[in-house]
Amino acid sequence: MTAAAVARGAGAAVTLLERTPDGGRKILVSGGGRCNVLPAEPAPDRFVSDSPRGLVRSMLAAWPLRDQRRFFEEDLGLRLILEPDTGKLFPASGRARDVRDGLVALADARGVARRFGTPVVDVRPDAGGFVVQVGSGDHVRADRVVIATGGLSVPKTGSDGFGFDVARRLGHVVHPTYAALTPLIASPAIHASLSGISLDVTVEARSARERTRSAGGFLFTHRGYSGPAILDVSHVAVRSRMTGGDPATVRVRWSPLAEPEWTAALAPGPALVSTVVARHLPKRLAQVLVDEAGIAADLTCARLPREGRLRLVERLAGYALPWTGDEGFRTAEVTGGGVALDEVHRATLESRRVPGLYFCGEVLDAFGPIGGHNFQWAWSTGRSAGLAAGAP
Repeated sequence: MTAAAVARGAGAAVTLLERTPDGGRKILVSGGGRCNVLPAEPAPDRFVSDSPRGLVRSMLAAWPLRDQRRFFEEDLGLRLILEPDTGKLFPASGRARDVRDGLVALADARGVARRFGTPVVDVRPDAGGFVVQVGSGDHVRADRVVIATGGLSVPKTGSDGFGFDVARRLGHVVHPTYAALTPLIASPAIHASLSGISLDVTVEARSARERTRSAGGFLFTHRGYSGPAILDVSHVAVRSRMTGGDPATVRVRWSPLAEPEWTAALAPGPALVSTVVARHLPKRLAQVLVDEAGIAADLTCARLPREGRLRLVERLAGYALPWTGDEGFRTAEVTGGGVALDEVHRATLESRRVPGLYFCGEVLDAFGPIGGHNFQWAWSTGRSAGLAAGAP
């Protein structure tokens, strides 16, 4: 909708084709129904892409964060408020629907011809323009086409990978797609008894190919592990399984205390080992870690042998998370992979292979961390594509 409204504002006659009856469903389910519209601060270096890194930075910089905020607050009339603990910007109303409805209203006000409930089944170049075939058997002729179809994540919102299919058919390089920002699972779910426990942690994921670290919320689930810290490193785990090599190692530091601090905290003394650990961690988690280290519940720090202390400190400061898979596209926040960024012109997002065809948003090969960064990417690339496609 951003691309359509911007293209219409640039003077072009625009028809927006949307397969769902109402549009913007990814917006509606984001942020627990609140929609984390933008991050408070940009983080281009935290984006993941198999395309040249400079292209990610350039495409984000095309619409600076401060100007995006001004767009939502002035053009859409949505006051945004900062959630200080997370650095996220939400609509003051706390309603994701207001974001979606604001974008629809802007498109309507500018005169975009909207056709909701209209699935597109094919896009093909024809006589200096394009023929866009829709599910009813009808077609739309266009001089230029913007592909803003999303990826494969959260298919219930209408994402089915159609944009990737179009790109491939028309000869573009599409990097292998995968679920990103997705919960990890463990089978068997050996930590199911801890389901519902949440805490702030530091997580590092490492594979033969890549390594990344994240700090923030961690949540035990019935099937495995979730929370921003896990989601932000999940792509390393997912991609390690795609290559057929050894699975990535995922290590968790459960508190701000590193190995030296834990070693000092567990120095010989009269306190029970489990009591010392529970001073820094949720009690149930503390007991599980003590049990896994093979330490008796009634053992004091004074009686804790060196080998037992080493085993426990390793679990407290660098716990090897026993993951076996991931939740996949069903719950993934975004799709990794996609149309290679060097397949489009960095300023206009126009295809280098098919003049008049533009790509934006999740269909492109880049995604950022949790916290509004992927909406920032969508708004920025949508605006660039819309401006270029709508130019005289």
